[in-house]
Amino acid sequence: MLALFGFGSLLALVAFHTFLAGVATRFFRIQLSTSWGSILYTLVLTPILLLVSTLVFTGALGVGTGINVGSSTILLALLIALPMALGAAIDYLYLTPPDEYELPDTR
Repeated sequence: MLALFGFGSLLALVAFHTFLAGVATRFFRIQLSTSWGSILYTLVLTPILLLVSTLVFTGALGVGTGINVGSSTILLALLIALPMALGAAIDYLYLTPPDEYELPDTR
């Protein structure tokens, strides 16, 4: 039963990390005026955010307890690289680019 809870919580953490990566990518695309700046910030700051979240959730809260994925490299790939790739792909491929939104004039 503990392994089933650990597997479910690990999948929920992957989904949450995908959401975080997508929101961070969208935030950088909206806030930064250059395309290279948003890509650079996404590639540098998003993994740091996901690493801190991984340390908090797996260490302090015990998410994924009872699951043996083999090595810490596989775990980091599962919790950082995969959600980052999915979140950025969702933002770049499936959401409307920030430049296409028409905002009302506030003056």
